[in-house]
Amino acid sequence: MNTDIETIKENNKLIAEFMGYNVKNNKCYSPKYNDGTISPMQFHKSWDWLIPVVKKIESLGYVFSIQGAKAEVGEMLSKPKCFISDDKFSSTYDAAIYIIKEYNKE
Repeated sequence: MNTDIETIKENNKLIAEFMGYNVKNNKCYSPKYNDGTISPMQFHKSWDWLIPVVKKIESLGYVFSIQGAKAEVGEMLSKPKCFISDDKFSSTYDAAIYIIKEYNKE
């Protein structure tokens, strides 16, 4: 996962918009509480924030596989794109960013 703070902010905003959240000052509604709580975006460091993103990606017909420090994502009949990072979370975050960017191109 790229640790550049501006890149993280951009990627978190990309994810938040994909999820349908309104973003203001790098904050959005928290999926963890789902009660309208406004929180700083935590997609880059919290499973509570990232797993709903994975579920939405899967609901769009993509296959998401996470094993060890590897995440693979792709369409059902295509060869998946593989992401390997230092840990499971980072590879999952990177895969989510990739597929959201691809989805937005369509």
